[in-house]
Amino acid sequence: MRSGEVEVAVAERCVTPCTRSLARKVRGWPVFRQAPPMLAFMGAVFLMALVALLFAAAAAPFRIRDALLFSAMVLCAALCVEAMRRLGTPSGLTRDLFGAWWIPTLLLLPPLYSLLIPIPVYLLLQFRIRRTMVHRRVFNAASVAIAGAASSWLFHKVAGIPAEEAERAVPEVLFTPSGALLAFVCCALFTVLNTAVITVAVRLSAPDAPWRRLLWDREAVTVDSVELCVGITVAILSGLSVLLLAIALPPVLLLQRSLLYQQLQAAARNDPKTGLLNAATWECEAGTVIEQARRDRLQAAVLIIDIDHFKRVNDTYGHLVGDEILHAVATTLDGQLRPRDVIGRFGGEEFVVLLPETDLADACKVAERLRRRVSALRPLVDGVPIDVTVSVGVALLHVHGDDLVDLMALADLALYRAKDAGRDRVRLPVTGEGLVPGQKRGDQAPARRTARGS
Repeated sequence: MRSGEVEVAVAERCVTPCTRSLARKVRGWPVFRQAPPMLAFMGAVFLMALVALLFAAAAAPFRIRDALLFSAMVLCAALCVEAMRRLGTPSGLTRDLFGAWWIPTLLLLPPLYSLLIPIPVYLLLQFRIRRTMVHRRVFNAASVAIAGAASSWLFHKVAGIPAEEAERAVPEVLFTPSGALLAFVCCALFTVLNTAVITVAVRLSAPDAPWRRLLWDREAVTVDSVELCVGITVAILSGLSVLLLAIALPPVLLLQRSLLYQQLQAAARNDPKTGLLNAATWECEAGTVIEQARRDRLQAAVLIIDIDHFKRVNDTYGHLVGDEILHAVATTLDGQLRPRDVIGRFGGEEFVVLLPETDLADACKVAERLRRRVSALRPLVDGVPIDVTVSVGVALLHVHGDDLVDLMALADLALYRAKDAGRDRVRLPVTGEGLVPGQKRGDQAPARRTARGS
């Protein structure tokens, strides 16, 4: 009996550390670094998609033709994924034309297949193009699935198409004006629902992200409109015969190639981690604005913004967390600026902003607003909020310098004055031409060059 007790005690001592180690690993997954509201929203979307899948599977009759058409759509989507891989994809948000295959699926097949088709496509994206955080792929797949299933159910319900007659009735409905209009409305609803879900997720993860830019972007609307038209065209062709997909596929591949080419050109201008302009592009665009302001005798201001103690964040929490904070700060800064302001990442943890037609007082107000917004971020790492602050240097055209090079040099000196004064503040160069509101003249000690990122 004593021997059995010893064996149990030893087993308990072995199991407990293993269990704790497993629990620590699970808590360390990137998905659990999300803020609680974001985590709850992601869980709700995934659970909704799973429940819808179970109900749809129980309600949908199995037909060989439906399975063959679904397989053909998946194959076409897989060919698009392979074409994207061969061309290369830009980092960050990549626009695609997968709607050319989502839309025929939701129109021609029962809602079950709209819930299923994102699974193989996003698996291919994960392993063939770019590996990203799994929870993001799962969330995107669930979002597309819910939007597609809701639109598919609405189309079949309003059109009055019985499930057993869908093979014959759907193509006939699409050839009528009212049926084509209904298909257009349902497909537009699919795009709106998916965009709404993604927008809510972005807002929960980055509260300062502007709603208008998320919901209404000219390029996104253009791509979505093209995708909708192509998807309905593919649905009509495949409704006549699945073999006609061989005719529809080449134009879709060509459109996808053209779309990716434009995005690759844009990626050459943007910083991959933040989505802002890179240093070379920012200097080019800011230089043009400064020259125009000089000719028209207009005012302009340059801000240089540096994340305080960013190296310490990387050393303490790792570079992945550092990248997330970098992106969050960039999103916050961009969301507080006007459309005509020019913002870019200048390397490391530094950002640069050009404020056209802005006087000294307004430039200082903008800089102070940006500083306050960033200090309110407090992102969570392993459930613990961390402090993020920035120091800002401000220089004004015609006051502190007459060209972009002078303005950047003096804004950089002002940034070092902010660091020397204790960080998390806004400063101007030492020129005697102006002070930040509330700043005392005695604070104008000469700037001392210090090590960055400390």
